[in-house]
Amino acid sequence: MLLKFTKMHGAGNDFVVLDGFSQNIELNPEQLRLLANRHFGVGCDQILLVEKPQSNEADFRYRIFNADGGEVEQCGNGARCFMRFVHDQQITDKREILVETRSGLITPRLEQDGRVTVDMGRPIFEPDRIPFKDGHGAVSEPLEVAGETLDVSVLSMGNPHAVQVVDDIKQAQVERLGPLIEHHQRFPNRVNAGFMQIMDRTHIMLRVHERGAGETLSCGTGACAAAVAGIRRGLLDSPVSVATRGGTLSISWDGDDVAVLMTGPAITVFTGEINL
Repeated sequence: MLLKFTKMHGAGNDFVVLDGFSQNIELNPEQLRLLANRHFGVGCDQILLVEKPQSNEADFRYRIFNADGGEVEQCGNGARCFMRFVHDQQITDKREILVETRSGLITPRLEQDGRVTVDMGRPIFEPDRIPFKDGHGAVSEPLEVAGETLDVSVLSMGNPHAVQVVDDIKQAQVERLGPLIEHHQRFPNRVNAGFMQIMDRTHIMLRVHERGAGETLSCGTGACAAAVAGIRRGLLDSPVSVATRGGTLSISWDGDDVAVLMTGPAITVFTGEINL
């Protein structure tokens, strides 16, 4: 099967984007893993599939597959690339679209400067909805990992996150603790592990170990989760500039019942074909 694709990235978080709007694309986990493989395939953190919506109110349906072949609920950097893709490919001429995801509707908007703003919806703190076993919905909660107690803020931005504050982002134990947190028994659907260093009240540095992908250069929902966690802890003020290893995102959030807004770049790298 010859498959056309577009390679994109949002602040270094890279994607293979597939147009399933005008054609039917059904890939099995093995084929998805091949696409994501950086040695034998195209190489990416996630695969994004553009499809026709299942409801009349939305413009598109957005499906996200991690590098391990598993489908996930949400991806913020991917949502920005999704917006740029459908606009650049002239699938739509709208500068703001309504998109179905597994976690609900999102609204990406293409700005005049080429960046994309995404209404990521309201953060979720209820443990049963994250899900987070034996959680209390507190601003931060203890998590026992490898014989030590971590102080984490647990929430969902359409996908689950556990965010901790670290003193030095360069020395953060992302490689060691990230997989242990991801597969912790208190997270039935696994979790994205965020490591946040606070520079001042409006600037943070962030590293994220993502479910099914490992540490990525950037994580959009992780940036949202970190900013929300810092604001809830009383450590940050909105808007928050989030510096990742791949670039900088701007996150705005004004309180529990308000949606999180994320603004950042979406770049096309190249297009091509691969024989699966």
